[in-house]
Amino acid sequence: MLIQRAYSVQGFQVVGGPSWISTDGYDIEAKPEGNTGQKRMWLMVQALLADRFKLSMHRETRDLPVYDLQAVKGGPKLKAPQGGACSEALTGVPEPGRQRPAPPCGPGVIGDGTGLTMEGINVSMPAVAKLLSSLVGREVVDKTGFTGRFALHLEFAMDDALAGLPNPAGPDASGQPADPAARPTIRTALQEQLGLKLQASTGPVDVFVVDRVERPTEN
Repeated sequence: MLIQRAYSVQGFQVVGGPSWISTDGYDIEAKPEGNTGQKRMWLMVQALLADRFKLSMHRETRDLPVYDLQAVKGGPKLKAPQGGACSEALTGVPEPGRQRPAPPCGPGVIGDGTGLTMEGINVSMPAVAKLLSSLVGREVVDKTGFTGRFALHLEFAMDDALAGLPNPAGPDASGQPADPAARPTIRTALQEQLGLKLQASTGPVDVFVVDRVERPTEN
């Protein structure tokens, strides 16, 4: 998770290394001096990983399983982009009882206790493909040929199809177990609600290969 955040990559883009890097947890306390932007902060986490975990990696391109995002027969079912208030970023599950925030300008994901909703009032297909990659745990390549922008609203279940999410079938915001039958799987939802489909394929994927990493010592 630290590598993913520090280098802005998905879990499937980090390969190699011992098994403990995916199972061991660490408490890390770090306070930057002065006002530090998000980009600068993650550069500092990269330095922390190199210093305390002795992490070294290299980049390469590998042929891996991917999904091609395609339009179904008859074409996609997309709504025109909307105007109005929107938030720059929105991902996560709002606290129970709190007012639902404005929809994201670009695609974001919201949990509401019955499943997940992907939405945005003015989004592009490549942005949707990128967000889908983070959900399904596999590179999603836009093969729709659609170059315009559109309003997005997609409702789907929080289940094992979302391999990119930790414990996808776990408790929802209310603390109760999620009911996967309440909504369709993400693949079914794409076809029924947007006229899109995920077709399994293989293709080149940029990955970070872990060459060396060590368990850190405590302070």
